[in-house]
Amino acid sequence: MTHLGDSMTNKASYKHRFLSIKYLVCAAVLSGCAQNSYLGKQQPDISDKPEPEAPGYQLVNNTYFSNIAASSTLADKGHAAILAMQGEYKVDFDFNETVVLQPGYERHAAKNSGAFEVVMVIEDSPKKVVLQHILVVGNGHVVKHWRQDWVYEARERFEFIADQTWAVKSVADDKQEGQWTQCVYEVSDAPRYCGTGSWNHHYGVSTWTSDRTWRPLPRREYTVRDDYNALNVENRHTVTAQGWTHEQDNTKTVRDGTKTQATIVREFGFNNYRRIDGYNFSPGYEYWQKTAEYWAEVRAAWAERFNSNKQIVLKTEVDGMPIIAAIFSQAESIGQVMERPTTADIDKVLDQWVTAAVD
Repeated sequence: MTHLGDSMTNKASYKHRFLSIKYLVCAAVLSGCAQNSYLGKQQPDISDKPEPEAPGYQLVNNTYFSNIAASSTLADKGHAAILAMQGEYKVDFDFNETVVLQPGYERHAAKNSGAFEVVMVIEDSPKKVVLQHILVVGNGHVVKHWRQDWVYEARERFEFIADQTWAVKSVADDKQEGQWTQCVYEVSDAPRYCGTGSWNHHYGVSTWTSDRTWRPLPRREYTVRDDYNALNVENRHTVTAQGWTHEQDNTKTVRDGTKTQATIVREFGFNNYRRIDGYNFSPGYEYWQKTAEYWAEVRAAWAERFNSNKQIVLKTEVDGMPIIAAIFSQAESIGQVMERPTTADIDKVLDQWVTAAVD
């Protein structure tokens, strides 16, 4: 028999865990993997220049890089390049505003941050690869980070079309043959953006360049900026013998629905993933081993909403924290006092905050 005191204790424990998860998620990913004091003390930033071995980890080569050259067809080479993004990394994130497009606008200060991140392959077939990023931060804390899905010769993809609104669109015929579509998802597996392009393998590296597409404000911006509401972006991923990089050609834009009202400034983003050895990523692997089945159900729940509606709207503020906190709380409960979350529990969260778009 459950006593009232036990019930109140469990509710208090759940509320405390919910608030703790919300704080951890905010702290770890609020500013696009913002550099926290732990990361600042743990290691200096890594550059491409030779440097002495740093305490706690050392730079190593990308062990998957040689698989690209060993592949025979362009499709296989692209597949191998995507798989070569897996591994353990020290990541540096750098964003600099460049060309001013709006009279009177003054560039904002550059944003530079870093993180320790493991990238795992959670699905792999010749025409689809899914990579999950996991942050391992101070004192072994773990935060499920962003996800990237790659589909070969995709016929459709989702697109960001208005504030908190995404729609499934057909990929143009001339963007299908021989091309890979990358779709990127939030920490809660909510949609962010997609892009389509070809891999080339020149100059001893492998590079994929997307078409220009729209995306919502990044986490590093929407808590401090209200002068724009969308980014028009071209992405470039380059896989090297040392790791991989993600370059972003961003135009900060004011939109009214699907109509562009103004462009204010361009921004160059450079995310540098350097393969390392010696850093303790075991909490990340342990977390994923414990929660992988749950997150598979979350992905399926999001996919079902796109399959059923083709357009969805998130009924949250732009940070999406109600969904993030609730989903992360469910994941955190696995292996603890609460029973394992069910598909119905996931649906309850998404049904509250996700709805079909009205044309």
